[in-house]
Amino acid sequence: ITVVTWNVGTAMPPNDVTSLLHLNTGETNDVDMIAIGLQEVNSKLNKRLKDALFTDQWSELFMDVLSPFHFILVSTVRMQGVILLVFAKYYHLPFLQDIQTDCTRTGLGGYWGNKGGVSVRLSIFGHMVCFLNCHLPAHLEKAEQRKEDFATILHMQQFEGPVANGILDHDLVFWFGDLNFRIESLDICFVKYAIDSNVLSQLWEKDQLNIAKSTWPVLRGFQEGPLNFPPTFKFDVGTNKYDSSAKKRKPAWTDRILWKIKPPSKGWGAGGHRPSQGVLSVSQLCYCSHMEYTVSDHKPVAAIFAVQFASKVDKPQVEIYVADEWSRPEQAVVRYKMAVDFHRSSWDWIGLYRVGFRHPKDYVSYVWARSDDGVSGLQVMFSEEALPKGNGEYILGYYSNTSSSIAGVTEPFQISLPRSEEGSSSTDSSGSSSEEDDSTLVLLAPKSRSPSPGKMKRHRSRSPSLAKFQGLILRPSSRDRGTSRSPSPQSRRSLPRNIPTIHLPQEELGHHGVKGKELGQAADSPEGSSFYQTVQEQGGLRRVSADSPLARADPRNLGLLPALRLEMIDQALGQRRESADQGYYPCWKMSPTSPPGCGTSPNEGRNP
Repeated sequence: ITVVTWNVGTAMPPNDVTSLLHLNTGETNDVDMIAIGLQEVNSKLNKRLKDALFTDQWSELFMDVLSPFHFILVSTVRMQGVILLVFAKYYHLPFLQDIQTDCTRTGLGGYWGNKGGVSVRLSIFGHMVCFLNCHLPAHLEKAEQRKEDFATILHMQQFEGPVANGILDHDLVFWFGDLNFRIESLDICFVKYAIDSNVLSQLWEKDQLNIAKSTWPVLRGFQEGPLNFPPTFKFDVGTNKYDSSAKKRKPAWTDRILWKIKPPSKGWGAGGHRPSQGVLSVSQLCYCSHMEYTVSDHKPVAAIFAVQFASKVDKPQVEIYVADEWSRPEQAVVRYKMAVDFHRSSWDWIGLYRVGFRHPKDYVSYVWARSDDGVSGLQVMFSEEALPKGNGEYILGYYSNTSSSIAGVTEPFQISLPRSEEGSSSTDSSGSSSEEDDSTLVLLAPKSRSPSPGKMKRHRSRSPSLAKFQGLILRPSSRDRGTSRSPSPQSRRSLPRNIPTIHLPQEELGHHGVKGKELGQAADSPEGSSFYQTVQEQGGLRRVSADSPLARADPRNLGLLPALRLEMIDQALGQRRESADQGYYPCWKMSPTSPPGCGTSPNEGRNP
């Protein structure tokens, strides 16, 4: 298990994090899981709004880097600038169960999440493990406050289930983050001298966390490897030089990684807890900082652990059987068998993933799992239109809605389906659209029933926003509706690809546009199929050339929105309704979905 902590100081991600994750060494082949704790990720309002629509850039970076090494995002949790991500090799996913997350705010007396802790707990091969990422109060004199905040986090975070309800109830706890402990007593000159002379041991006994581990009851049992790397705070951004500002903060080991093994319960044995307790062992293979990263005033810290259990659950809850190759659509048959004690749901589904997928909802297609009464011999089939064309390696995974995790996977197998000439262009265009339009708004939403959130967005949108026209109403484009995934995979019928209309009202309400029926006919006609081809004016028709400013206003030409057409309701279009002469307000129909309000008095149906 690799654990990484980094206070990124609101910086943008670097281009390369392979050395931080030890991906450029042979150690990667032996690593089964990676936990990454970040602090001070940019959480300003505009950044959070963007991150709510798309995945934050740091998470995107780590998924992009780790997916080629077959690491899948198991779970993630964020509290303002504090983020925790847990990855695992794809073949371990069926043995990672009971995944839960929690967070505790301690900033501003518990009302603000700039400080606090986030956690991911899960069962690994039947043993309860908890990862806890914390950002504790800063400054030398706040040691007692750090102790109180850590105690609050341990007390507040509670999980559901029959075992391991609290953090310290887990068999193994990894505690890491920007813990903000400082070096006491020694002045800055001596600290820098010890660093330059590489006599770091002279600083250990004055480290607040080392002192606290022997004096604070809340830290009893926590272990840490030797601090054989220079203090990781505070540096001038962009350099490896310690703080040269007017504040000249004293270097300190603020970024730490600790672990704790749960002591054996008294009287365990027959009828007691799992026999693995008391024989679980943890060895720290590496504990180091990475000086090559200079985007923040903190240096990242990484540790690699070898965790040995006395026993493990090695049979998945769902076993999936599939042919070695799908060369014809009729071969896309999936047989699976569930364990007797498996808690299935009618919302469970089987996803088809490309080798190198990023997270459990990064699928190519899916089918709903059958919920027959029998627990053996179940079978489903992928429809021909749901199968990817061409050659490639794929994996099948059974997603359990109850546990919000993958309960069974296959070994990689080959799909070799010919590309149809007539459908190749549409397939390619829809495929590229899927790559661009997919969203991570529901990344691993707890209890998310439908697999429809789609694949991870691999490229962050950089398109400009649509201009704020007065009275402009946008309707979802039919292209978007056509490519959205239906709750029933077998009922994917192509939808009419009508381009929706946008009506721009004029400043004067004395004139109104052509009737909706006429607009619909114009849109369906060959002339109406191209943008701004015809405009009705004073009872006649006039043509607008493609070179006119009106035609050039096509948002597709501007690169704003795809598959969108604007229709102008000109002041000269149509005549007043006779009802206007009778003292009624004219009706202005904004879209085909607008509620009827024509012919009503000002007190009736007035709708701003």
